[in-house]
Amino acid sequence: MKITDLGPDSLIYNVLRKPDFQRETANWTPEKVAELVRSFLEGDLIPSVILWRSPISGNIFVIDGAHRLSALIAWVHDDYGDRYTSIRFFDNNIPDEQRRAAAATRKLIAESVGSYNELNLALRNSDTASKDRLRLARNLSAFAINLQWVGGGAEKAESSFFRINQQATPIDPTELDMIKARRKPNALAARAFIRAGTGHKYWSTFSDTIQTEIESLAKEVYDLIFKPNLDSAIRTADLPVAGRAYSADSVKMVFELVNFVNGLQPEMWRDDATTKKRRTGTKSSIRPLADDVDGLATLSFMRGVRKAAGRIAGNDPASLGLHPAVYFYSATGRFQPAAFLAAVTFMQNLVDKRALPKFTEVRAEFENFLIKYKYFLNQIVRTYGSLQRSSPLILLMYQTILTALREGCDETQIIERLKAQSALRSSIKVQSDEDRASGRNFSTETKNALALKATMEAAPRCEICGGLLHLRSATVDHIVRKQDGGIGALSNAQFTHPYCNSGYKESRHSAGLA
Repeated sequence: MKITDLGPDSLIYNVLRKPDFQRETANWTPEKVAELVRSFLEGDLIPSVILWRSPISGNIFVIDGAHRLSALIAWVHDDYGDRYTSIRFFDNNIPDEQRRAAAATRKLIAESVGSYNELNLALRNSDTASKDRLRLARNLSAFAINLQWVGGGAEKAESSFFRINQQATPIDPTELDMIKARRKPNALAARAFIRAGTGHKYWSTFSDTIQTEIESLAKEVYDLIFKPNLDSAIRTADLPVAGRAYSADSVKMVFELVNFVNGLQPEMWRDDATTKKRRTGTKSSIRPLADDVDGLATLSFMRGVRKAAGRIAGNDPASLGLHPAVYFYSATGRFQPAAFLAAVTFMQNLVDKRALPKFTEVRAEFENFLIKYKYFLNQIVRTYGSLQRSSPLILLMYQTILTALREGCDETQIIERLKAQSALRSSIKVQSDEDRASGRNFSTETKNALALKATMEAAPRCEICGGLLHLRSATVDHIVRKQDGGIGALSNAQFTHPYCNSGYKESRHSAGLA
């Protein structure tokens, strides 16, 4: 395959496809993209790209080498995820992080080898081009991408992909789960949420009405938890609830979120030898999760996630408006996916037990403790790792703190109770400033920790429960209710959490406690 075959008008380029069992994430750095383009132009050895041609559609699918091919296509089109093709494909939903990566890649390419158009011009204007650029331009016309072809049907192509991609660079286990379960509603829902309903439409076989609702729900949840875009340095109090929108961690977290909210066990969608053995060894049969043929199950899962996301963020009447700086970011300013999942689980448990009013009564003390001992979160994640390994421990910490506060315990007694939990004993350690070693210069983590601390100190508080308010999830409440004669004057207005305003306040009035 010559480099000209990757141009927008090429017949081959227009039938190239990425199969739906390919990886979701693209983890190549700008440096790696620039290095690949340079290696191609220098004639260095680049592993063959493995393709399969569908006898039904005539399209050519990339079985292995999608990252390599994508890097060269990006160079030829001068689109590293931020230009016309990408903007159209992702419906203009290009995260700032992607734009920065694209700009960095374009700069490295310009300094290293020059753009594709620049080398084309060098061939046509050899008398004015530099010797190095002219040499690379001539190489451009001589070198090609080596290809290998997989024969057989679609099943053969899929099995070849898994065999190849579990060798040199194994696929992340969560992503492998999503690929193998790609026709099941949990994977379809997760893929829609990750890209805000844009990009490759894995749900394209469903009816237009179903597709429209999937994309609408995906955009709504994406905006709710991933907006505004998170920079590497914290510069604003308006932090996204779920951290950076598109990363390896966010893919895992969203998939876990879909599964938890909908009560799914891995045995329900995995179909491997280990799972089969586990199934046969248990008395209770686990109902397998079927492929979604019409999109209804996917929509049901997505609605469940929308409800759960709306409970912790946004302005729905049931929203607790959890402040991201308190619940989802560690002491060093890093977003913690495990803490996000633990908070969702914690709040869901409170709803199931009808215990939200009890939480609201001590919410201010609960959050004050989390703020003061925020480094406990770092200690748990450092000890157990992220996501599934740490999330149950963070949940246990939340439950222990809440129970202790409900029983009138002070800080010292709460810490003693945390240490009495065998699972937490090794990770919960009270620290002083002297315990934290620092260099002479302020690190990014130190700067983020300072910004996070200032954010929490400056945040307004709910006038009903006293917990911290995130202004994206705040409502304006009548101090004296309208039904009790209250008017819409500034003197009768106060900021509150949506749930405190609607659910908690009204329940207290109904019980004669307000």
